[in-house]
Amino acid sequence: MITKGIRGAITVDDNTAEAIRSATLELLNSMISENNLEISNISHIIFTLTNDLNAAFPAKFARTELGFSDIAMMCFHELDVPGALEKCLRVLLVTNCDESFTPQFVYLKGASSLRK
Repeated sequence: MITKGIRGAITVDDNTAEAIRSATLELLNSMISENNLEISNISHIIFTLTNDLNAAFPAKFARTELGFSDIAMMCFHELDVPGALEKCLRVLLVTNCDESFTPQFVYLKGASSLRK
């Protein structure tokens, strides 16, 4: 068994705890579904948010609402690059898997512009 990273991103409607909660749950649920993941195989998750999002920690919602209590998670601010997509939540989900596993990256809402 090896580990592989799965990238995902979503834009968040507003800088509120509820909007960050909603976007976090939508993105993680989509990443899990698209990749047919078992929660017990997730090694760790790194969340980044653009500087205009600071109303809540995405990891809190993964822990309390998705039951990710045994998964190591960290939240960081994304680099503040001029002209970059605003109000964006990005995720790097690392999972234990077989070598043959091909990650399906997930980009939702305005973040779909990050990948063609």
